[in-house]
This record gives sequence, structure tokens and C-alpha cells, in this order.
Amino acid sequence: MAPTSGGNTRTRVHVVSDVHGNVRDLAQAGEGADALICLGDLILFLDYADHSRGIFADLFGRENADRLVALRTARRYEEARAFGAELWAGVGMDRAAAIEKAVRRQYAELFAAFPTPTYATYGNVDMPSLWPEYAGEGTRVLDGERVEIGGWTFGFVGGGLRSPMRTPYEISDEEYAAKIEAVGEVDVLCTHIPPEVPELVYDTVARRFERGSRALLDAIRRTRPRYSLFGHVHQPLVRRMRIGATECVNVGHFAGSGKPWVLEW
Repeated sequence: MAPTSGGNTRTRVHVVSDVHGNVRDLAQAGEGADALICLGDLILFLDYADHSRGIFADLFGRENADRLVALRTARRYEEARAFGAELWAGVGMDRAAAIEKAVRRQYAELFAAFPTPTYATYGNVDMPSLWPEYAGEGTRVLDGERVEIGGWTFGFVGGGLRSPMRTPYEISDEEYAAKIEAVGEVDVLCTHIPPEVPELVYDTVARRFERGSRALLDAIRRTRPRYSLFGHVHQPLVRRMRIGATECVNVGHFAGSGKPWVLEW
């Protein structure tokens, strides 16, 4: 990757989100760019497209993964949790330890694939406490913070809001809003979840509304960044729309597409 530059030289940034274990394409995602931005969800716990992949399937097999996906898709979350608890009890494993061990294996490969420089924030399906162990010198982790790239200011807010899915990094609306406030006015606002706009939060395949942030929407209207970039919703009803002066872009389900979104100025 070329060094980041400003002035009259054009800057090119590649942006990915929802990597979900796609190490092969992640290793190529920064080619030709001055920097890579990753908006989280590195872990692949359960693959809704291929139920044989992910931590859950590795531990409990394809058939059990089929059933868990079916329960979650039908929004039978309590049954899904009970089914999972039954499986864990049956194998006699320490759940937290087994998951952490599997996540560590994935993180070791994924963080090693990041080019230099990479700017990253957490998704809701991430374990932030482990990131400092795997983020090398070329990877800067940001959450409620700003950084300058090529003369533009980028703000980063990680994580998701609390939901029935109970994914690893879900926080309260108040905590999330405080991080948005801490970022302030920026040229590009980078988050894992989208602003709370129906067209941006509805997943057409899962056939449900994911959680978006009202605080993020309010900040977009108030501070008018050039871009709001996010992921989280894998098959959105609308991938791109304007809110006032701001271009809002779902940068894509990288696990499925394998292609970064390109921002150049």
C-alpha cells in the first residue's frame, strides 16, 4: 500500500465491513489503496448462507446449525437460546473458554491479513477485549475517536445496540450516543451499524429490521459529514441514500462480496 498523502495528491481508501472470517479476500482488500478501513464483525460464529461454516458448526455440526438458523430466522430467540444451552450442557464444555479459543484462532488469521495502515472499529459480533493482543503496529483501533487520513477527518464508533440476538458487543443506546457525541464533526463518520432509517436497516433476506442508531441519524443531520459509512445489514433494502448533505453508504457484506468499497478524493 502507498503511504497516505494529502495536498494535491489524490487519496484512495478501501472500506470493508462484516468480514465474518473471509481471510482470503481480506488479504487482498487493501491493494492499490492508501489505507484500509474495517468496520467490524470479523468473527464468523454462524454462517446463515452456509450452515457448515463458523464456530457453532465446528463445535456442534451442520444439522444443529441448521436448526439454530431456523429458530433465529423465525425470531424464536428464546427457543434458540434454550437449544444452544442444551447443546453446551451435553458436551460438558466451558462455553466461554471454548468460544474464546475459537475466536482467538480466527483473530490470529484475520489481523495478520490486515495491511498497513488499517483503521478498524468493532462490530456487534466481535470481542473487543481480545483486539489489543492481535492488532499489530500497522492497525489502529478506534472507538469514539477521530483520525486524519489524506486531509479528511474520519470518526469511528464501534459496536451494536442491544437486541434479541444478544451478540457479544451490544451496548446501551446511551453509551452509543455518548461515543457519537465524542466524535463530533468529521468529514466521514464510520460506524458498524447504520442510522435508524427503515430503508437502511431492513434486511431483505432475513426479512427483519436490524437495529440502527437514532443518535447516529441525529448526528448526521446536525453535523452534516460528507459520508456516513456502515455495514451490519447484509442485504439492505437500500445500500445508498442521501440524508441532507450526507451520502450514507452500506459498504457491503464483505464475507459475501469479497470486494471493498472505494472512497477517493
